[in-house]
Amino acid sequence: MRALPLHSGARGLEDDCAVLELGSETLILTHDAMAEGTHFRTDADMADVAWKLVATNLSDLAAKGAEPIGVLLGHCLGEGDESFLAGLREAALAFNVSLLGGDTVRASGTAIFGLTAIGRASHTPVPSRKGAQIGDEVYVTGTLGRAMLGFEGHQEHLEAFNRPTPRLVQGQKLAPLVTAMMDISDGLLLDAFRLAQASEATIAIDTAAVPIAKGARCDDAMRWGDDYELLFTLPQGTTPPVPATPIGKVEPRGFAPLMVDGEAVVNGSGLGFEHR
Repeated sequence: MRALPLHSGARGLEDDCAVLELGSETLILTHDAMAEGTHFRTDADMADVAWKLVATNLSDLAAKGAEPIGVLLGHCLGEGDESFLAGLREAALAFNVSLLGGDTVRASGTAIFGLTAIGRASHTPVPSRKGAQIGDEVYVTGTLGRAMLGFEGHQEHLEAFNRPTPRLVQGQKLAPLVTAMMDISDGLLLDAFRLAQASEATIAIDTAAVPIAKGARCDDAMRWGDDYELLFTLPQGTTPPVPATPIGKVEPRGFAPLMVDGEAVVNGSGLGFEHR
């Protein structure tokens, strides 16, 4: 897709969102899809599917420090439509975001839902994956592994998997301070690898410092994904304005984008969830 004609706001398709400057406003746009059997089980509550569809898109806006304006929905008609609409309404009210429009289709086979979220930048320049600087400290918000445990059936963590909360407030507070930021959707290790690649640096992670949910294996939790927490870098000595845990450092780019407990990781394959 990078060979196609790209708008400058597409950021080379190397970020989670497009950034469009329109007069005095900077708009942030993102689009995510969810497919039955890949992102949700065939027996999933469609209200949870709708909630998660909204939340995952808003999580991308959160990583840009954006304030949501509205969403466009691509809805595949089928069983559970009323439940889907109920979940969509609940998410819209919870995150103060309105439906702008979209389209409905009827299709046979796998159900696929798409959502485009539109936001307004709360700070410019808008954070990206590219800005991490040598000497920066690496942070994450929240606790990783809760969604994995919820998927595995742990009752106390079901909501973390079914109905994640995008870190919109945290992203807006962090936007003026971070050198780089993205959300953790595909696993901490893979997303840190991507951030390091984009920033042309090496990120060194101390796994003992990573906040892991009780009952989850650290290695699994760092690869599983679906956490929708924020991964960001701050200049050394800068105190984050939101609760966050320091987990590593940004180092000069060596032959590996990622170092995990001193071990070099040169290939992103197997570090997390990839759509291939």
